[in-house]
Amino acid sequence: MAAIDPTRGFLKDVKRIVIKVGTAVVTREDGRLALGRLGALCEQIQILNSEGFEVILVSSGAVGAGRQRLRYRKLVHSSFADLQKPQVELDGKACAAVGQNGLMALYDTLFSQLDVTSAQLLVTDNDFRNPEFRKQLTETVDSLLSYKVIPVFNENDAVSTRRAPYEDSSGIFWDNDSLAALLALELKADLLVLLSDVDGLYSGPPSDPQSKLIHTYVKEKLENTITFGDKSRLGRGGMTAKVKAAVYASQAGIPVVITSGFAGDNIVKVLQGQRIGTLFHEDAHTWVSNGELNARDMAGAARESSRRLQAMPVKGRSKILLDIADALEANEKISSLAKAIRVLANMEEPIGQVLKRTELSDGLILDKTSSPLGVLLVIFESRPEALVQIASLAIRTGNGLLLKGGKEARRSNAILHKIITSAIPESVGEGLIGLVTSRDEIPELLKLDDVIDLVIPRGSNKLVSQIKSSTKIPVLGHADGICHVFVDKSADMEMAKNIVLDAKTDYPAACNAMETLLVHKDLMENGGVNELLIELQTKGVSINGGPRASSMLNLPAAPSFHHEYSSMTCTIEIVDDVHAAIDHIHKHGSAHTDCIVTQDREIADIFLRQVDSAAVFHNASTRFSDGFRFGLGAEVGISTSRIHARGPVGVEGLLTTRWIARGSGQVVDNDKGVVYTHRDITHQA
Repeated sequence: MAAIDPTRGFLKDVKRIVIKVGTAVVTREDGRLALGRLGALCEQIQILNSEGFEVILVSSGAVGAGRQRLRYRKLVHSSFADLQKPQVELDGKACAAVGQNGLMALYDTLFSQLDVTSAQLLVTDNDFRNPEFRKQLTETVDSLLSYKVIPVFNENDAVSTRRAPYEDSSGIFWDNDSLAALLALELKADLLVLLSDVDGLYSGPPSDPQSKLIHTYVKEKLENTITFGDKSRLGRGGMTAKVKAAVYASQAGIPVVITSGFAGDNIVKVLQGQRIGTLFHEDAHTWVSNGELNARDMAGAARESSRRLQAMPVKGRSKILLDIADALEANEKISSLAKAIRVLANMEEPIGQVLKRTELSDGLILDKTSSPLGVLLVIFESRPEALVQIASLAIRTGNGLLLKGGKEARRSNAILHKIITSAIPESVGEGLIGLVTSRDEIPELLKLDDVIDLVIPRGSNKLVSQIKSSTKIPVLGHADGICHVFVDKSADMEMAKNIVLDAKTDYPAACNAMETLLVHKDLMENGGVNELLIELQTKGVSINGGPRASSMLNLPAAPSFHHEYSSMTCTIEIVDDVHAAIDHIHKHGSAHTDCIVTQDREIADIFLRQVDSAAVFHNASTRFSDGFRFGLGAEVGISTSRIHARGPVGVEGLLTTRWIARGSGQVVDNDKGVVYTHRDITHQA
């Protein structure tokens, strides 16, 4: 199901609809009428009719259908000699007369099968010049609709005075798209739906892989930027005609949706408010200023701004961060974050650092350098301080950024975003950091693998899993935070109690909080387990047991070893030794953060070497797994991925590498003229 578009809430008040179906939808490639598509159209109209909507149909297709019939008649009555002569184009008006009869007969048959009555109304351009005609037209249509009859309009091409072959665009209307727009105004419709052979209006020809569907048309932004494809294969217009008609109607106050007539339920979906096709609305330009639209434009602006940011002098980028810190303090917003931003601003410049320098041959030097990733999409939890941390890291690393925060902090996020972007100089552009305000924009953003380079979700297991399964863009993050503390038999029990308590109770909802406590079996005999249980329960922690622990300690059974409580609850299990603890962590953990408490250095080293998690600690709380505590300045999240960054992701995790070669005229020439030295000169002055 397509996402519900919040900008289409007005559709709930729609009563009268004009639907225009084009020749490319009504007819097949061979010119015959497309019975399946017409049947699906009539079924949708029947549904709307039964639900109380007033539906007016404008149908093309008569000329195309008539042309196919007359070609067959001409072929049947032609001699062999006639067929050898150059074939003259069939008279369009004759085609219209023949085709209209068959088209209307088919509509009548299809509607009759659905217990719906239809009526044919043929009009010409000249008719609308007569005020009496227009008045009578409205009265007739109102009367038909009161009887739940479906008026079916078409231009009366057979007797129209418009010049053949329909290239005359003068007059009150000039094709069935403009006729539909005119009727929508004359008959005071609430919505106009233009059915096409494509999903809507694209940024370029739909056949071009780079073209993207435009969900909302903003005339001021798109009028001179869209490249239209070919006109309709059979009709007069194509997308250019539809857009002209849609702009005309929408500016007069009639919302318009252009969508595909090939799908059997698109009209119904449009009226449900789903993000189907392209919407034209007189207020669309105001939605853009509120940040509700055009995910691609937002991502493109972030990329262009990031390139300008990277081109700035080092001191210029640092100054932006210092200005943001000053602005936050001036607005009395989280002074501790302002201090963290100043730490970032005073860090060594991360962009363009030479990580390795190699002499490939005499006079040919190759540098491996640090470089920004590009454009980041970060979807984060409700805490508003996350926005400041993430934005600061993006600026420090020269990346463009798109942010989507939790709805609970929407107002705070908007204020913080405004404070931060106001400190970004015009030479870079506020588009460097875009704030996505609608959750429905996320599916569109996740499709933009050509302009967004990395997605970082910070939220629930469900959110992270959904994003990973919904995009081709690389995703950096963790789906679970199943962190373990293993208390070995040689542990200092006072130290163990302090670490276990801190890991569980310091911030139980954090992804680095302990969820499972593993205890060496010998601690059952010397009372160590009871000490740990009493300490936890005294602090209000509820304890569930694994199979061994629940049996031996009479504890409630844990729902699963792979369960993230994110609350004052944990699981305890008894294990035989460090190897059993490691096996348990590998089987049930999430490769986030795991800790051993022991005085035996040899056992500690086994744990530290063999546990395959992003962070592994000895005698320290799992809560230290954090970008700020690691001295990274801030973090965008914690990654359990094994590609690129792992663990708390700070500045380094938002960088990639590129190769810079400096030569003096060298050429490969099949390697005949090159003497390779491949000498590491990284540390040479």
